[in-house]
Amino acid sequence: MTPDTVITIGQEALMITVAIAAPLLLSALFVGLLVGLFQAATQINEQTLSFIPKLLILVAALYFTGPWILTTMIDYMRRLVQDVIPTVIG
Repeated sequence: MTPDTVITIGQEALMITVAIAAPLLLSALFVGLLVGLFQAATQINEQTLSFIPKLLILVAALYFTGPWILTTMIDYMRRLVQDVIPTVIG
């Protein structure tokens, strides 16, 4: 196993991690921004106000992107097990 192989596997794993996390993080960020603007406009400083909308949006985002996330993870693991690991071992 060469250092280039390890770096390539690590880079691919990080890119897939970013791609999988992006829909959830971006939806939570967007809702947090909207709730923050609403709180600033109405001067409501309740800390728990942003929790429920974020939770609902994360559940909805996971519902809609869940199959894609699962397919992406399965494809990556299948590619590792079938192509990468046998070439690394021997």
